[in-house]
Amino acid sequence: MTRSDMIRLGVIGVGGRGEIAALAHQPEQGVQVVAGADVQAPALQAFAETYGPDAFVTDDYRALLAQPDIDAVIITSPDFLHEEHAVAALQAGKDIYLEKPMAITIEGCDRVLQAAVDAKRKLYMGHNLRHFTMVRKLKEIIDSGIIGEPKAVWCRHFISFGGDAYFKDWHADRSKTTSMLLQMGSHDFDVLHYLCGSPARAVTAMGGLTLYDRITDRHGPNERGDATVNLDNWPPLSQTGMNPVIDVEDLSMVLMEMRNGIFASYQQCHYTPDTWRNYTIIGTQGRVENYGDLPGECIIKVWNRRSFYNPHGDIQYHLQPETGSFGGADQATVEEFLRFLREGGPTVTSPLDARYSVAVGCLATASLRSNGMPQTIPAVPKDVEAYFSGNAETNAPR
Repeated sequence: MTRSDMIRLGVIGVGGRGEIAALAHQPEQGVQVVAGADVQAPALQAFAETYGPDAFVTDDYRALLAQPDIDAVIITSPDFLHEEHAVAALQAGKDIYLEKPMAITIEGCDRVLQAAVDAKRKLYMGHNLRHFTMVRKLKEIIDSGIIGEPKAVWCRHFISFGGDAYFKDWHADRSKTTSMLLQMGSHDFDVLHYLCGSPARAVTAMGGLTLYDRITDRHGPNERGDATVNLDNWPPLSQTGMNPVIDVEDLSMVLMEMRNGIFASYQQCHYTPDTWRNYTIIGTQGRVENYGDLPGECIIKVWNRRSFYNPHGDIQYHLQPETGSFGGADQATVEEFLRFLREGGPTVTSPLDARYSVAVGCLATASLRSNGMPQTIPAVPKDVEAYFSGNAETNAPR
């Protein structure tokens, strides 16, 4: 394979979620990671050791974007930098893979979308939960018609590692995340849009900072918090080394109305003893619900006959184990991105729904912080909607 045939990738934010770049590095298949940018020297050193002495490394992402032989950029920097990095990459003529959330404001998302339209570049969103085995199976069951027409979708998200992963570093500071409804909830709002086949029209929410503000052991403002997940950090109030600023909510409840008339709810708690996502979809002829969410451990049950208490359901689906991070979803997401780069065409992930998931997160936060005041989700401009409507299965408003 010649150099001119090779898709050459750069990575902005090589630490943390930047590890997914290794899934895209397939020189024998015509894809090579050739450059990385990060402000953390240890992360850059690890990147150089992984990709070899010929890899370009820099602490200035603009130097990476100036490399003329980079075809596309994987952006996995912290959330509050997504807008800046994505717009700059698109304006530099690069196609991009952008980790969720698209941005931390609705206006930021719209600037990213408009930059892609103006540059006529490909924008792929890393909403990997759409490739999660449990979510895909739920979508398959809904689309089969076995539960009839969906009318209600409920999601409960139990997060045992919240105190480790989100309240010891920048995630706990609303100036950098907006809220955990945006940072974590954007995953689930996107899944709710996917399962419902429609983005949200209106939202209201309640919640608060109910536990982690009580912990007084904080690290210094110039220290990096240790966000390593450790099951021994229990009970939640025994945590130490929390972020000096904690002003995001640790408990939230959201109600939504989708544009197609389906009603949905989302509940998030960051100090439960267990971790998993539970979805229930109720239709005109039955309901479906998952118990556990990891492949190999998840059972999806369908009830489509009238009964009293029936813990086993009428149909059960046992999901087989999958290898790889996020139950194989990361690999499937990256593979779809690479196929999209090469061929274009429909994708399971959706730039438009990604924007709407941020809009729900932002406006649910606004509602929560204004005593539950209902909020209306603003629509994407028509020309932007038209540009992206052919690039995903379910990215156009219903």
